[in-house]
Amino acid sequence: MNQQLDAVVRQVGTVILGKQRQIRLAITCLLARGHLLIEDIPGVGKTMLAHTLALSLGLQFQRIQFTSDLLPADILGVSIFDREASAFRFHPGPIFAQVILADEVNRATPKTQSALLEAMEEHQVTAEGETRPLPEPFFVIATQNPSHQIGTFPLPESQLDRFLMRIELGYPDAAAERALLQGVDRRELLPQLTPCMQPEDLVALQRTVREVHASGALLDYLQALVDFSRKSPDYVNGLSPRAALALLNAARAWAMMDGRKQVLPEDVQAIVPGVVGHRLYVARDNTRISGAAVAEQLIEAVPIP
Repeated sequence: MNQQLDAVVRQVGTVILGKQRQIRLAITCLLARGHLLIEDIPGVGKTMLAHTLALSLGLQFQRIQFTSDLLPADILGVSIFDREASAFRFHPGPIFAQVILADEVNRATPKTQSALLEAMEEHQVTAEGETRPLPEPFFVIATQNPSHQIGTFPLPESQLDRFLMRIELGYPDAAAERALLQGVDRRELLPQLTPCMQPEDLVALQRTVREVHASGALLDYLQALVDFSRKSPDYVNGLSPRAALALLNAARAWAMMDGRKQVLPEDVQAIVPGVVGHRLYVARDNTRISGAAVAEQLIEAVPIP
């Protein structure tokens, strides 16, 4: 199984240069049955990462470009009258795929953003009084532009909490950027990619993640992190039980990526920035600060038992 995961990391790394850690975090998120939010400026490879992951994992892929005039029906689907059958027939929207790229999700209105909530939480869609299951596995990979850019609507906390992880790609280092400048267009590489595993393999790996052992001492450490966030006056709100489960599941997946069957405190620390960076806010001078700095502060404040 680890050979398959290593093959996925290597293949994605041939397209997304110099971002091994971000690639591993993205795969960890999917192994933990979570949804991924990629926030960064335009042009650093957010969309390319999502597309390359879907191709490498052998999953059906749909891209939804979020704009200010996008409607919920454009995502979920709509019923159209069939004259031959004299009845309305439901036409599924692009949400009925295994990997959904919600591109620039914060450019849509809050009403349209909320169309994703049930799908992300329940893996189903209720439209026109009927509930329809979504394919298995099902992932939402959303990209988001920084909130200070023109034409964006901030994601509410309830929707941010549906994402197991939020990561940033950042600028490439000098060596990766030189290889990017001298190499072929990254889009030309996509047709050459072949799946490194099948969807059923990924589902099996997800089941294996749940079997990775977390000792009592490890759970003590995880609870100490959560408890500190709730009691510390530095944070606007503490981490919820859902966030605690997200920490545990992501740490198990990270341990499995390293070929281990037991979670170590280092696994928790490795995924804390991605899991809590969009859930915790520090209030300073009436300004809400979140991200990697908040996660670092939390790790430094809570000792390993």
